[in-house]
Amino acid sequence: QVQLVESGGGLVQAGGSLRLSCAASGRTFRTYAINWFRQAPGKEREFVAVISSSGDSTYYADSVKGRFTISRDNAKNTVYLQMNSLKPEDTAVYLCATQREGKYIHWGQGTQVTVSS
Repeated sequence: QVQLVESGGGLVQAGGSLRLSCAASGRTFRTYAINWFRQAPGKEREFVAVISSSGDSTYYADSVKGRFTISRDNAKNTVYLQMNSLKPEDTAVYLCATQREGKYIHWGQGTQVTVSS
């Protein structure tokens, strides 16, 4: 069983940066790809980024490409989301999820990111 805990959210001005962490328990963490999603009030959950189990491959939503970077440290059972040049439209609850064979299996509770204009 894998449990995920997100942290690092907060309030930041437009143009600022935050680094989110997704810390996992469980020995099998390194066997999963990890996704970041976000959900703003009144909107559907939106894919942000994904990193492969080894960390060799990443993919981003067009809305964050060039501004966000996903990375992982399997020795620390942690995935990171570095967010730069933040915009008010990035305001949302950010969640991480494990993925295997196309299915999202474990989810964290989320961390709030608020970007002021």
